[in-house]
Amino acid sequence: MPPLQRALDQLQQVILGKPEPLRLALCCLLARGHLLIEDIPGVGKTTLANALARTLGLQLRRVQFTSDLLPADITGNSIFDREQSRFVFHPGPIFAQVVLADELNRASPKTQSALLEAMEERQVTVDGHSHPLPTPFFVIATQNPTQQVGTFPLPESQLDRFLMRIDLGHPDREAERAMLAGPERRALLAGLPAALAEGELATLQRQVEAVYVSDALRTYLLDLLGRSRAAGASNGLSPRAGLGLQHAARAWALMAGREAVLPEDVQAVAPSVMRHRLRTADRTGDGLAQAIALVRGTPIP
Repeated sequence: MPPLQRALDQLQQVILGKPEPLRLALCCLLARGHLLIEDIPGVGKTTLANALARTLGLQLRRVQFTSDLLPADITGNSIFDREQSRFVFHPGPIFAQVVLADELNRASPKTQSALLEAMEERQVTVDGHSHPLPTPFFVIATQNPTQQVGTFPLPESQLDRFLMRIDLGHPDREAERAMLAGPERRALLAGLPAALAEGELATLQRQVEAVYVSDALRTYLLDLLGRSRAAGASNGLSPRAGLGLQHAARAWALMAGREAVLPEDVQAVAPSVMRHRLRTADRTGDGLAQAIALVRGTPIP
């Protein structure tokens, strides 16, 4: 069985009845992106993040974001060592291959900003010294709906660093019946083996970069970007979003066993790549409807 199918099958044993969000989540990590999962509490956001890390055979560290969390609690800090007579840097939990930023929007904007450099440059700077992060490095963040008490909306600069945003929602009746009759999700996670061998993820990511993108397909991507900016530059997709959309489409094509990107690959990933970057008129809502309308309204060259 191909390694990606093994990984998907294993994830579906833990998260029942959600094949599409699982494919998108795996696609995001194959494209070297960061993943934002927003939904109400109790639908499996944290479970999905743990299952992804275990399935890919990666080290995971979890940070519970709260209103009193400080940036140094994430990045680490320098502490004076009397024996060495100098300050020694002690890495924080961000020094892991997968960082689960649980309930990210419950922390203050100052604390949220501790992730900005790490997500973009794969390093953190403390006291003027840069420290590289492990390879691979992924942030999987969960957040609660912004209308809930005690949340701080993520700024656009933070949202734009997430390649995809997905939600899970409630499972259908049959999936929930199987969940009620089956073992506890924590027990499943504890015994979950790595579905990918060491180094296999890096190989797959290199294969993603080799997937062919034609000039006509890039024209289609540019048309999508241009239409998103037609209503105003502040509400349009950034160049980073365009690059992310191309990476995600390549990963989706690879998961389908193809060596070239088709417009259908772009259409499959575009809503998840675009929805958190497109803001509604009141700048508080989700741009999913706008993203879907853009995809449907942009003709294929």
